[in-house]
Amino acid sequence: MVLRVYDQILALIADLGLKPGDRLTAETELAEVFGVSRSTVREALRLLEQEGVVHAKQGQGRFVSASGSMRLERPMTKYESITEVLTARGYTVTSAVLDVRVAAADAREADALGLAEGAEVIRLLRIRYGNNEPLVVSENTLPRAAMPGPIEHRDWSGSLTLALAGHGHHVNASVATISAVELPEAWQARYSLAGLGPWLLVSEVGMTRTGDHVLLASDYHRGAEISFSVLRHR
Repeated sequence: MVLRVYDQILALIADLGLKPGDRLTAETELAEVFGVSRSTVREALRLLEQEGVVHAKQGQGRFVSASGSMRLERPMTKYESITEVLTARGYTVTSAVLDVRVAAADAREADALGLAEGAEVIRLLRIRYGNNEPLVVSENTLPRAAMPGPIEHRDWSGSLTLALAGHGHHVNASVATISAVELPEAWQARYSLAGLGPWLLVSEVGMTRTGDHVLLASDYHRGAEISFSVLRHR
């Protein structure tokens, strides 16, 4: 709820065209507009203050900072599923599931997910299409216990983040690194993806609110079509 109000306040700043130094709507009014408690609004505002989006003046209220008036598309600091990323950019998203299997965790997977080497994991390889163009190739690993039941009876084409949430694993943060790479040659040949690189590889470990590591993801974003935004300030 706090994160939802956080996003709503950012949207409100953009919709109202507030500039640096403009006063933000009072807590009581925000609570009424968003239909939440003042404590929820206060916690969302605290997060915005920590990020330098707004700042408080004693006895006067909260005001928009220079960074708060900037609206980023696809900010790298926001955790989103691939489905959310592509849908937000206006794409009609479809998926091709290339491979899904239960396997024994290798050393890298075990370390990232906090498992014993050899523990059962689910490995998933997919292509995500936007308007029928290949935009993201995703290689995902998750603990077998996180998604119980026969894997052949599950639809793997949708959002893994939502699927995990359905089993009580709400992924809301990750540690990510980005690098420019070519797709593995075997994938290029096997799935007709040659000549589309370089790709932006985002490697990350998704974590739940309780700190559990439940998703190891290597997402290859088609560099000619997808970019990331980062707000830089001192």
